[in-house]
Order: sequence, then C-alpha cells, then structure tokens
Amino acid sequence: MTEPKPLAGLNRRDFLRVSTLGSGALVFGGAGLLSGCDPVTLFPARGYPDLLVAPFFTARVVATTGQQVADTGYTWHNWPDGGACFALPGGGWSYVSNSEWFVSNEGGAGASYIRFAPDGAIVDAGRVLSGTLINCAGGSTPWKTWLSCEEYPGGSVWECHPTGDVPAVRRPAMGTFSHEAAACYTPERAVYLTEDVADGALYKFLPDTWGDLSSGTLQVLTEPQAGVFTWVNVPDPGGDPVRTRYQVPDTKHFDGGEGIDIANGRIVFTTKGDNRVWAYDPAANTLDIVYDAATALNGILSGVDNVETSSEGVIYVCEDGGDMQIVLVREDGATFPVVQILNNAGSELCGAAFDPSGTRLYFSSQRNPGRTFEVKGPWSVFTEPGPPPRA
Repeated sequence: MTEPKPLAGLNRRDFLRVSTLGSGALVFGGAGLLSGCDPVTLFPARGYPDLLVAPFFTARVVATTGQQVADTGYTWHNWPDGGACFALPGGGWSYVSNSEWFVSNEGGAGASYIRFAPDGAIVDAGRVLSGTLINCAGGSTPWKTWLSCEEYPGGSVWECHPTGDVPAVRRPAMGTFSHEAAACYTPERAVYLTEDVADGALYKFLPDTWGDLSSGTLQVLTEPQAGVFTWVNVPDPGGDPVRTRYQVPDTKHFDGGEGIDIANGRIVFTTKGDNRVWAYDPAANTLDIVYDAATALNGILSGVDNVETSSEGVIYVCEDGGDMQIVLVREDGATFPVVQILNNAGSELCGAAFDPSGTRLYFSSQRNPGRTFEVKGPWSVFTEPGPPPRA
C-alpha cells in the first residue's frame, strides 16, 4: 500500500459524480471536502503494478520502444519524449510523440504518431518526422500541427502534420539553438520558446502571418532592471557565430528551460537547473515563480520537465528523475502527484498530453524500456487551476 496522496480541487458535485463510478479507497477528511484539497491514495493500475494512478482511473500501454504498435506494423521509436494530441475528422485523434534519440534513423529521432478511433482503438501508427536529431519536446499549434524541437546547439523547430500526411518542414526563422519546447499564445499571435542550456533564454516568435511560421521576428526576453522586462529582436536567429542567447544585452537567462504551455492567459514554463515553475503574464508583462523546490514546504516536485495544462488551466509537470511522478502544481505552489512510475530509476516521465475529450492522458516513461501509456478516468476532478491572470 502506498502512502496517501492528496487529490486537488475535488468539489462536491464532482465527488458525487465520481463516487458513483465504483468502489474505491477515497479517504475524505471532513471539511476538507470543500477545501479543494482532499487526500486520496494512488494504487497500482490493473495489469501494471509499477504504475500508480488515482482510484477510478484505468491504464494501458499503447506503445513500447522496439515493438510493433498494436497491429499497425509500425515499430515504436527510441526514447519517446514530448507529445501532443490532435482531434481528427470523424471523431478520432492522433497522439504525436518525439524521439530524443541522438541517431537519425528509423528507430529513433524525429517523431511518430499513433492514431485512435473515436472509441479509443488504435488504428494506425507511423512517422511524422525523420532525419533529425534529439527531438526533445515541442508544442501544438492552433492550426493543428506539431512543432518538434531539436535539443542541440544547431537545433531547429520542425512543423509536422499529426498523421504524417504532409512532409515536415524546418522553420529556420524560429531560431537555431538548443530548442526544448514551444507554446502558441493566440491573443498575442506569438509562439514562446524555451532553450535547454544552463544560461538559456526565453524567446518569442512573431510570425508575419499567424498560421504561417515560414517568416517572422524572433525576440528574446531581457531584464534591463530588476523586475522590468522588455522583448528585443534577435539580430541573427541563425546564431552563427554568436549564439542567440548572447546577442542582446540584458538577456534574462534561465537555468535549463524545459516544458512550456498556456494556463489562464499566462505562459507557464519550467527550468530544470533550479527546479522552478515560472509564469509569464504577457498582458501585465510580469514574471513570477509559481514553484521553487528550494523553498517549497512539501518539496514533492523535483526534476521538472515537460508541462501539460488541461482545458481548465490545471498545470501538470512531468519529472525527469525525482520520484518519477506527474505532479499537479497549484497557483499557490502546492503540489500533488497524480501518476507515478515505480522501479524505473534512470528514466524520466515526458510527453504528457490530454486527448480532445480531456478523459485520457498520454505520457511516456522514456527508457528501460520506453513505454507510452494512456491513463483514462475522471480527470475533471482535478479542478484547482494554475496561476490566474493578474487583476
């Protein structure tokens, strides 16, 4: 039996709805039912004793490195990493997954997809990107493409079709650097980009035409005075001979930029060197630390990596190491594990992404072996949002 873990944001309506799903070991504490912070025990998922999930949640492995995906004939890639889901015509969806492998061949690097029917059955799998290196994370676009980011000094962003029907295209205007992840912020018509080096920067790409990433302006966040932030154009997005993060004075440096996503109008991203979760507010032009492992009271989250947000703005952070958990991060910095992999030290959790219905969460344990999971259940019970916009 594992130790009780808290379930965040369960309100009375959701409790009554979820409690009708079946018997379980929800342990409620009086007034805690209305506090938005109720304890729950994570249990081994049926058929997967090394995967812990909340009651009423089920799981399955949808792909394993080196093995055929269902009966599709396609062999899943090495080191699955960042991922995203895309709604497809007819009610199905595609889950796209990067490969952080360092060799460019059909067994690794690039990105692959799994296509699901409306009932969740796996109906197809294949390649969306080949011939690249160390494809770490990325991000989805409002026009339903996947931005696959190469994490090495000469890395690029590649725009991919979610089922590989259209060849992937390199987007050099978005900069040449150690790309980690991308997040599209439609109100500003901008794509935010993280850089995974110890003194990396936070970038913003402004396309000349929203929906077309072939041309535009790459900017970097600067801090000329403490707490004062400005965006400045990067003179040479190609980064040769001077790296993009060194071209603009007063660039704000971050210790290993990782995942990035949008939560309630704020750009949420993580930095692995200092185990922090940040939130940048474009409207107020402010930057806050939502979670800092060095000062957090519970210290549950460490090894911060990929970020996924639900449609309600709830923030989930994957751990690279740590306790191999996916951790919910609340606006007050409180953290609650919702998924955990046991007995797989040396791996990392990555690629968290919800399907279009918000009831299935996909993610991978990257190594030993690489496995891509689907955890299905009432994810709406987790209702405590991420950082709200400032007043």
